[in-house]
Amino acid sequence: MIDSIDHQILDCLKKNARISWKEIGAQVHLTGQAVAARIAKLTDEGIILSFTIDIDSKKIGIGHSGFITVYMKTNDHEGFLDFVRVDDGIVEASRISGAGCYLLKYAVKSEEDLNLLLKNILLFGNYRLSVIVGDVKR
Repeated sequence: MIDSIDHQILDCLKKNARISWKEIGAQVHLTGQAVAARIAKLTDEGIILSFTIDIDSKKIGIGHSGFITVYMKTNDHEGFLDFVRVDDGIVEASRISGAGCYLLKYAVKSEEDLNLLLKNILLFGNYRLSVIVGDVKR
């Protein structure tokens, strides 16, 4: 179980994964050492999975992003899952219920890269493409 202080620590880390333990401690009224111990516990328990950065994709040349709903042709999904794990254009993947089998988030540099990604997905099933035209909340 996590308590309200753990939730406050997680909120601090969600806003800035590089914040120092001492700075978090000042916000949650603990020492930096106590914060470090709690973060280690949250990590060991699998609550914190990783520390990441948020990148402005356009500034590094990623010009196309969006979502792909995949409708599988077969029940053998292992080959598709292997493809998803290694393709750099797919940045997130979830198995879903309802319309479709998987929801993929993609980010690619060019239309050519997007077309290649879509061509490869067709080996496993059909798809519906939704292009991101603007971010509302990140």
